[in-house]
Amino acid sequence: MSTLDPQGRPALSLVFPARDEEPNLGALLDHALATAAQLADDFEVLIVDDGSRDGGAGLVRVRAERDPRIRLISHAAARGYGAALRTGLRAARGELVFFSDADLQFDLGDLVHLLGHARDFDVVAGYRAPRRDPWTRRILARIWGALVRRLFALPVRDIDCAFKLFQRRVLEAVPLASIGAFVNTELLVRVRSAGFRIHQVPVTHRPRRHGRQSGARPRVILRAVVELASLYRELRRPQAPLAAEPQPSRAD
Repeated sequence: MSTLDPQGRPALSLVFPARDEEPNLGALLDHALATAAQLADDFEVLIVDDGSRDGGAGLVRVRAERDPRIRLISHAAARGYGAALRTGLRAARGELVFFSDADLQFDLGDLVHLLGHARDFDVVAGYRAPRRDPWTRRILARIWGALVRRLFALPVRDIDCAFKLFQRRVLEAVPLASIGAFVNTELLVRVRSAGFRIHQVPVTHRPRRHGRQSGARPRVILRAVVELASLYRELRRPQAPLAAEPQPSRAD
């Protein structure tokens, strides 16, 4: 990939929301820097710390002081996964913007497969093949996916897979409201509703080694259901017709 564009943007941004991921962040930064250096002449790695109570933000801050390709944005208090991702996507400067989780469950080397389709599609979405989460999360994901596909006719096989690549113009055109785990679903629904093209590719998935997963907590699920209902009502709401432009008068 080429270097800075005429507007001074890097070719690629890698965005990682993180909360209490200190055991994973050192290896994540090493992997992200090594991978991106093979794929782009100019890039940035952006960590969004969502009010962590561990030393993760300090670790990233030290690394960022030594390497200007690393950026840290910190929320003073935890706002939620969706809020952290929204912060990162808004702050990303790259012409192509990739995001994933900070838990090391994905192989960032698979980003090369997404970039291979970036010229032909607006969004390239990974799907876990196979998914390595506990069976309870896999069952919940199947139920959630079936519900979303029924409500929004969204032909995506792994809706909540946090391994996606976007053209900058897509993110600039699509508003986001979710502050929780629903953000992945909202992104894809709004992208497709806006007429952008989505391509899917398989990506490697691994069991989590450090930290705890929070996506199956009742509070997280309830928030996602509430946000799903809100988006469904919004998209079904009749749009006000555009006012007709006045026609120029004609002399008899």
